Parts: sequence; structure tokens; C-alpha cells
Amino acid sequence: MKTRTAHDSLGTIEIPADKYWGAVTQRSLEHFKIGNHPMPKSIIKALALIKKAAAQVNLEENKLTEQQSQLIQIVCDEIISGALDAHFPLSVWQTGSGTHTNMNINEVISNRGQVLSKKSILSKQLILHPNDHVNKSQSSNDVFPSAIHIALAQQIKQKVLPALVGLRDMLSEKSKLYHNIIKTGRTHMMDAVPLRLGDEFSAYAKQIDWGIKSIEQSLIHLMEIPLGGTAVGTGLNASKDFGAKAIEQISNATGIPFQPAENRFESMSAKTAVLSVQQAFAQVATDLFKITNDIRMMASGPRTGLGELILPSKEPGSSIMPGKINPTQIEAVQMACTRIISHNTGNSIANMNGHFQLNTFMPLLAANTLESGQLLGDISRSFTEHNLKEIKPNKHKIEMHLNKSLMLITALAKTIGYEKAAKIAQHAHENELSLREAAIQYGKIDPLDFDRIVDVNKMV
Repeated sequence: MKTRTAHDSLGTIEIPADKYWGAVTQRSLEHFKIGNHPMPKSIIKALALIKKAAAQVNLEENKLTEQQSQLIQIVCDEIISGALDAHFPLSVWQTGSGTHTNMNINEVISNRGQVLSKKSILSKQLILHPNDHVNKSQSSNDVFPSAIHIALAQQIKQKVLPALVGLRDMLSEKSKLYHNIIKTGRTHMMDAVPLRLGDEFSAYAKQIDWGIKSIEQSLIHLMEIPLGGTAVGTGLNASKDFGAKAIEQISNATGIPFQPAENRFESMSAKTAVLSVQQAFAQVATDLFKITNDIRMMASGPRTGLGELILPSKEPGSSIMPGKINPTQIEAVQMACTRIISHNTGNSIANMNGHFQLNTFMPLLAANTLESGQLLGDISRSFTEHNLKEIKPNKHKIEMHLNKSLMLITALAKTIGYEKAAKIAQHAHENELSLREAAIQYGKIDPLDFDRIVDVNKMV
């Protein structure tokens, strides 16, 4: 492998000749061979948005030449397009401030800019210095948390919320479609009074709707970014207006109304905004787990379970049992939900370890929360498309269970009293009678009165 020699404040180091990164990136590669979790590409692209905005403002403030600013912006556009993905190799498991990744992008912009200006990377006359020019008016300490907020806000608006809205709307559609289907209710996993299948699905739709609201609420804090705070929040080595100007450029580029952090010290030392997003994701994951559990149990069987819902057949379910179909989409959803919920623990620990002026768990926070958002968006879309859309009610099984339910006696209790109604239910169960038969035989109820009072249409 051909190499070139690069240098930083610690000396020289050999780097693959075909890569744009520099000495700091190479040292991180060699010193942090941990796991297999690359820094999310959405963070790299968010950093490029920041570097581009900074170059625009630094030109306006006469801190960069026209050529320097233009070169930075051109390379940032290449990074955002994905053209330079191969030059961002670093792991999540690095310095907790994300400095290695910030320097990775600084070095790539510097060296790629050198090439675009027709000069050698090996030249001592750098048009773009990674620290002095690309990182001007910035610090990893304000840039990296800003990148997390930008990447998450884009993911939420472009992927997570549209998928959840689609899921909620499909549940609402099913709720209306199933309005006239009356079925046995269940509490404590035992038979209860009847309800409409549509009512059951309306609860699911509302759960997802509340989840959407929680995520939207978490965006309020997330939209504040600390750019301009530099090292500890004071804004040292940046102009007073740099942060606000750069954030305005980022807002224009993304169409998302980011705002300067009300308190940059808070935004850099604590990552409560990111934790709030993760907690909102986990709330939806717990709701999805409950919803899919209900659907899976209602669809159990198809002959020896409840069998009230019919799931679409998508793949063979067994390598040995012919004809078996399993609730595979639901199983995938619940595994992903478990992963999302587990990230709450990691992010809680990470947020409370913001020591003094900087949180040094930021790569973990970024990786966990972005993965949660990706999973939540993917499973919502997949479950809607490949399962929920094609679910059908098994009206025969629903009616059979409803007619066998002993809890219909509840409607009679207000007429004959709780204790007598309970005795009728017990008599029916012990003697394998229908509730109507037991009421007539044991309770001496007139058949016409029973039919008038125990009317499921009046019970819902």
C-alpha cells in the first residue's frame, strides 16, 4: 500500500496515499480499533452543513479569502452528496467529544481543497489548514453537539414522523372499517365485556398519535444548537454574531428552523435534548410492542388459538412444519423495539456524565439515538406495508367467542344483582351451558327478558 507522510502537533505519521484524511484521523484509526460501529454518515453530512455555513460566515466577516471559502463549500457539497464517504473511516468508539471526527472532516476538506486547487497534498503551502481555516470560529465542543441535533432533526422530519403518521392513519382506517364488528373484550388476559373491534384499533391509533406528539415536543429543545459557543460556551475566538449567522445558513439549507441555544453552556455540557428525543422514541416503541402483542395474540392459531384476526401470509414459517405461517413482521418489530428501549439506559448514563462544561459521551448519544430513529421509522413503515394493511378480521371466530363469553352476564347484573348474576355465570361454566341456557335454567329468567337485556349491540 502506497503511503504519504502527514504531520500534526505530535509529529509525523504515514497515511494511505489514496485517502484525504490527515494525521489526527490516522492516529484515531490506529489507537481505537474497537468494535464495528462506524460514525453515522448522517453526522458526517451534518458536520459538512456546519463547515459550509461557517465558511460562508467567515468570508462575510473577512476571516477567509473568497478562494478558501469557495473551496470549503465545494468540498462540503461533495461530502453531503456522499461522494467522499470512503474518507470517513472512524469509529463511534473514540474521544467522547467527537474531536477525532471533527478533525477527520477538517482534514478531508483541507486535502480535497488542495487537490481541487491543483496543488499537491504534500505541499507545505496549504491553501486550507484544517484548524486555522476549516475549523475557524469553531471547536469540536460546539460543532459536534450541533451536528447531532441537525442529524436527528432531519431524520425525525424526513423519516420518523412520516412513517409514524402512515402507521397511525392505517390504524385509524382499520378502526373505521371494523366499527360494526363486536367482539369479546379481555382484561387480565381473561374474558371481559364486549367492545367493537374498531374501538380496539382506535386505541392503537391514539397511542401512536400521542407518540407523534411526544416526538414533536422533543423537537423544541432539539432545534436549539450551540454553534458559536466554541470551547466551553463563551464563544472564544468567534465573533459575537458568528453562531446566529451560521445557524441561519443551516436553517436555509435544510428548511428546518434551527435556533441558537438559549444557553450554550447547557447545550454543550448536558445532552438533555438528545435524551428527550430518545425517550420519545422509546415511548413509541413500548406502544408498538403492546399493539403488536395484541394483534399477535388475536391472530394466534389459526385453529387452536384465538384466531380473531387473519395475518397476511408472506413467508413459510417453518423448515419442518409444512403450511405453518408465523407473525414474522411482529417479531421483527418487537426485537427492534427492544433495541430502541435499551438505548434509553445508555443515553441516560451518557447524559448524566456531562462533567463540568462538556459532555464526553456524545458519539454514543449520537449513535444510539440515530439508530433508534432509523429502526422506529423502518419498523413503522414495514409493519404498515407488510402486515397491518392486509390484516383481516375472522368474523366467524369473533362471533363464536362472543357468543360463548360468560361476561355478557354483566348486562343482567343491574336487573338481578351482582351475586345472582355471578351464580348464573358459574353454573354455565361448570355445566358447559351457554349463558342464556344457564340464566333460564338456574336463574329462572324469562327468555324474552334475557334476549332484551343481554344485547351486545346495547353493551357497546
